[in-house]
Amino acid sequence: MRHLMSPLDFSVEELDRLLDLAGDIERNQKKYARACEGKKLAACFYEPSTRTRLSFEAAMLNLGGSVLGFSSADSSSASKGESISDTIRVISCYADICAIRHPKEGAALVAAQKSAIPVINAGDGGHQHPTQTLTDLLTIRSLKGRLGGLTIGLCGDLKFGRTVHSLINALIRYENVRFVLISPEELRLPDYIREDVLVANGVPFEEMERLEDAIGELDVLYMTRVQRERFFNEEDYIRLKDYYILTREKMLLAPSDMLVLHPLPRVNEISVEVDDDPRASYFKQAQYGVYVRMALILTLLDAAKEDSDNA
Repeated sequence: MRHLMSPLDFSVEELDRLLDLAGDIERNQKKYARACEGKKLAACFYEPSTRTRLSFEAAMLNLGGSVLGFSSADSSSASKGESISDTIRVISCYADICAIRHPKEGAALVAAQKSAIPVINAGDGGHQHPTQTLTDLLTIRSLKGRLGGLTIGLCGDLKFGRTVHSLINALIRYENVRFVLISPEELRLPDYIREDVLVANGVPFEEMERLEDAIGELDVLYMTRVQRERFFNEEDYIRLKDYYILTREKMLLAPSDMLVLHPLPRVNEISVEVDDDPRASYFKQAQYGVYVRMALILTLLDAAKEDSDNA
């Protein structure tokens, strides 16, 4: 049984095939309109989500399948004390594939170990968010034409941002990628990413505090919000939440073909006046999230069918 817990669960070759499939889906959506007819996706969300939950549901509906599930722990038997292990065993009786989001790190892995159907990690605490990373990779490759030979600026909360950590791990597998890490001292990239991933793999990077000093050399600027839910006290959050705001004036310093990405939701770190700039690609990014999740559902269901045929 094939699951997706981390972007690293796929080799570079498998990732490229997945992104190729997502690109074909974008160009030929009618071709896939009945690809999952008769199949059901269980969307099990133990914490709030807008884009991830709805994009999974849209992906399955676009493939001709159907969706069941819940949008909060309070509306599931978790409120009665049921374990993840028992829940996934029951869901395996009802659905063909499951997407799960949970506030506890490792919860999706526990579900995968007990599941009789493919499980997709739709976010587990501050740990992993692999389908967001797949979305980011598809967006960059579709709009830039490549994933190698790029200078990627990561700006904002690099300490707690799970999307940033996952994206770094995924992109270092491509050639000639360089990172510019833009953050205040308090929100710098953790040592285990800086040392164990970037330094250990010989990936060039530079750390800066001012966005204005970095923006002129970037192919991609990946903005992140300062996450209130990751802070232990309100004072630190208030002090840092407006540290970086991308404005029209700052965009004047950027290359004409730079992409601006953001995993969303946005608070105020990108001014709304930037939305009309042709380089602002974060809403396109949300659309690419549907295509890549369609490709992922198809890939995992095909792998499950092959397992069943070979049993």
